[in-house]
Amino acid sequence: MWSSLISFIPSFSVFFQALMMLLIPQTFFFVTKVYRERVRIFEKNSQNHQTNENNSDENQDVPKIAGHLDNDLELLKVKIGHNSDVHFRDFNIKLLNRKATLIFVEGMQQSDFINKHILNPLMIEGYSQNIPYQVNIAKYVKEHLLPVIHVNEMDNIHTLSRMILYGYTGLLIDGMSTALLVGIPDAPSRSIEEPVSDALIRGPRVGFTEVLSENTALLRRHGLNDNLVINADYVGNKSQKTMVMAYMKDIANDELVSEIKDRITKLDFDYFAESGYVEQLMEDNIFSPFQQFQNTERPDKVIAALLEGRVAILLDGTPFALIAPASFMMLFQSPEDYYQRWISGTFTRILRIGVAFLSLFAPALYISFISFNPGLIPTQLAMSIIESRQGVPFSSILEVLILEISIEILRESGIRLPKPIGPAMGIVGGLVVGEAAVRAGLVTPFLVIVVALTAISSFTIPEYSLGISIRLLRFVAMFFAAILGLYGTIIFFLLLSTHLIHLRSFGLPYLSPIAPLQAGDNKDVLLRSPFKFMRDRPKSLKTKK
Repeated sequence: MWSSLISFIPSFSVFFQALMMLLIPQTFFFVTKVYRERVRIFEKNSQNHQTNENNSDENQDVPKIAGHLDNDLELLKVKIGHNSDVHFRDFNIKLLNRKATLIFVEGMQQSDFINKHILNPLMIEGYSQNIPYQVNIAKYVKEHLLPVIHVNEMDNIHTLSRMILYGYTGLLIDGMSTALLVGIPDAPSRSIEEPVSDALIRGPRVGFTEVLSENTALLRRHGLNDNLVINADYVGNKSQKTMVMAYMKDIANDELVSEIKDRITKLDFDYFAESGYVEQLMEDNIFSPFQQFQNTERPDKVIAALLEGRVAILLDGTPFALIAPASFMMLFQSPEDYYQRWISGTFTRILRIGVAFLSLFAPALYISFISFNPGLIPTQLAMSIIESRQGVPFSSILEVLILEISIEILRESGIRLPKPIGPAMGIVGGLVVGEAAVRAGLVTPFLVIVVALTAISSFTIPEYSLGISIRLLRFVAMFFAAILGLYGTIIFFLLLSTHLIHLRSFGLPYLSPIAPLQAGDNKDVLLRSPFKFMRDRPKSLKTKK
């Protein structure tokens, strides 16, 4: 469109026309981007203003706990609504000669905890104590009657009802103008197991779980360091979850920590089901196929990243922690590289990178060589492939697409099927589809080898999300090769390299320390140097020490 427009101006030179063709779309894109950003900020400010007004109105209307048990319970029941899993347990505290009610959600607290640490001290053990004549009831109950660590006071019905529904146990006592929140939520959870997505031969068999407090405890236990900072915050507009940011205060760059904190405070979404939501809302480039966080289930991997000067984000309800900033090369690193000798670690790392390259470009190179550049293939091999292609009715791109899509369908169905039959179905399906396709003359045996090698290669990438990105880009590379042959494959490689060079993760160049070159940091990229030479932290992270 722009070329047609510019060509109507005859006085312009060709160079100027080309310059205008370049500048006009970019100017339009920049103006649109600024306009959308301004609109977004305006809407955000309007929303915050409206929220503040609503909060102000709500604060004025929030009913306070008056100290009359029946009235307070009536207000609380109205606020909580008709929830069958919320229990109200009435009892008498004989020591204080007062009525009391315990409120809790079934399944969010252990009944043994309530019986042993709340009801028993209040109803039986406290009976033998001598209470002073004038005493603050809430303070006395906290300090003398409840043998639990977590006890907090609440003075309004709204906060009390919300915290009870979050899993805390509420205690209302007649004549007490505050309520007590006892204990912390203790919902059923699975035990600590070996990570599924980060399996190792040699290494700790400990992985994160869905319980955030257990995950932070694992970080504390595996990385004994008094400089480990763990900051918690709530995220989610409609359904809230706790999210934790962890970093080493004596190592991590202050600007990086501030930037991540700032992005966390700007998270605006109704519900965060998994850390993938956080990842997609906080990343720098939403149109890139590459992840800008590293995700892992392993505490040892997180601790190693924190000691390098990176920041970890953990969300309640998911075993996957996020590490930022991330670089492209760290996605090929496995903790096992460091648990083996440096020679073995270097070999397996180089193997992974080479195999990822093969996984991305092998089908595209097959199409290029078969359709455009057969002269680049050794003569004997070319004759063998040409002979095997006799009778195949499809072009090379269609031939590859048939087999690649079949493999993707088998892989996806293998993941979704029940565990006992999933792997068997994948193997049987692969064999049947491959053999049947060759016998039917739809594909060549050589292509079956290429696609099978490509599929197996993609499993060697330690980061599952990166494997998905490479699978997606493989199809793009195939279309480039189908249009321009080997030139198309090279153009795709150059475009991909350009994108990776421009990509950033919280200000860190995605291809660092290769581009821009940081000579000192290259001791742990392709080569896993001996630990004797790896005492310095990555300079690209600009750590404090």
